[in-house]
Amino acid sequence: MADRRDRTTAGKALAALGCAVMMAAGTAAATERLATEGPANEWSSVPGPAPGPARVFGAHSAGCIAGAEPLPPDGEGYQAVDLDRRRYYGHPELVTFVRDLGRAAAAMGMGTLLVGDMAQPRGGPMASGHVSHQTGLDVDIWFRVEAERLPLPAREGLEQPPVVDPATGRPDPALWTLGHAEMVRWTASDPRVARVFVGPALKRDLCERPWADRSWLRRVRPWPGHDDHMHVRLACPAGEAACVSQPPPPPGDGCGAALDPWFGPAPPAVATRPAAPRHPQCRAVLTADTAAAANNGVLP
Repeated sequence: MADRRDRTTAGKALAALGCAVMMAAGTAAATERLATEGPANEWSSVPGPAPGPARVFGAHSAGCIAGAEPLPPDGEGYQAVDLDRRRYYGHPELVTFVRDLGRAAAAMGMGTLLVGDMAQPRGGPMASGHVSHQTGLDVDIWFRVEAERLPLPAREGLEQPPVVDPATGRPDPALWTLGHAEMVRWTASDPRVARVFVGPALKRDLCERPWADRSWLRRVRPWPGHDDHMHVRLACPAGEAACVSQPPPPPGDGCGAALDPWFGPAPPAVATRPAAPRHPQCRAVLTADTAAAANNGVLP
């Protein structure tokens, strides 16, 4: 028992040290970016989270977050990747969800999940890669899993292979297994989750499996560019009055006729929507002093 407590204490210490190293390196990198990129990327250049309790402002594609927490780089069943991007922050509920998912994946014998982009220290728009991920409620979970833990430097720029065979349009059984399908089912069944985005071929594969309960399939939405990861979006946490929820998915499981257009001669066009107005509080979040905010460390 003493050995187990010692290992637990050591593990917590290592996780805390990992977060501290990531944040220190991120602050230095942010200062360099601020000097070279200018105001166009001001959200990616902030040195750390805005102070105070966690609060979400606005919608997933036009919002921000105060009081974000960093995901520890290592946890049971997961390891975070591409840490140099400084996109490993989220609402505490998202951090808890990722750690819960890691434990579930470990229990399933999945190997070690690779956790990709969450949000920037204060959310907001990213210089590249995403329109959403702005409020600390989105996370990308790669379908690539690792048998072993990788050292931090080896986690930068990893290959992210799609699990759908382009020749057949079907998932490659060597890369997409029952374990992956169960992981998506576990995720979409979680009451904290609003949507799970996967590629259309993966949604079709999930629809074709003989699940006893199919209600969770409604929250799994087909979306191009998601053949190598699932994009998980949480619902607005309780008490977050300034958080703007996405409308619920259409009724039904999204299978059959609802999915057929994705495989026709003219798949649905993914429209580029005009940017929604950002929540007015986001300017205060962006400019808040991370060292010693006025008003006792709480945003007005």
